[in-house]
Amino acid sequence: MKEYKIIEVKRSVFADNDADAARLREELKEEGTFLLNLMSSPGAGKTTLLKRTIALLKDELNIGVMEADIDSEVDAQAIAAEGVRAIQIHTGGMCHLDADMTRQGLKEFGTQDLDLVVLENVGNLVCPAEFDTGSTKNAMILSVPEGDDKPLKYPLMFTVCDVVLINKCDTLGVFDDFDKDAVKERIRKLNPNAEVFYVSAKTGEGFDGWIEWLRGQIQAYRQ
Repeated sequence: MKEYKIIEVKRSVFADNDADAARLREELKEEGTFLLNLMSSPGAGKTTLLKRTIALLKDELNIGVMEADIDSEVDAQAIAAEGVRAIQIHTGGMCHLDADMTRQGLKEFGTQDLDLVVLENVGNLVCPAEFDTGSTKNAMILSVPEGDDKPLKYPLMFTVCDVVLINKCDTLGVFDDFDKDAVKERIRKLNPNAEVFYVSAKTGEGFDGWIEWLRGQIQAYRQ
């Protein structure tokens, strides 16, 4: 007879978080706030992409951004300069946000008058994919310099995302070993329903498709 207990902590943590995330989604739906969880590795271009996205949508939508980082206020300052509401969340060393952390940020932030809130998650291709934040949709950025093998190395991230933005497509001439067909096929195998857009946050290339997708998702959400 065993004289000790086995506690499945990991399962319990994820189960509790999933339940909290579902409640948060319902609350946001009631107030009509669309929450986009944006993920990527560090340096993939999240903040630059957000700045261009904001510039294209801020005249038609009330937008807010929650910046999550282990430390610093650099990204929140950059977003606030675009003329939208911004808040910085320090995770205290945590490499992700969960539903409760997101809820705390939203409470301090105030969302009742916002159409779109973007949560710029901590730069990481592992931990953020494991925790449901309560977002309406999940998006991720894969930059061309990172290579076309990332869906093979970090499958969960590509599995949980509704849209994949392949950023820095203006560098394809330099990183000519990046296989556009192979990366798209790898994403499709993991997630057949994911939308894939090639964009350049620097030049604006490919943004029409991304903006139309986001605009359409928000419109459908309101119905």
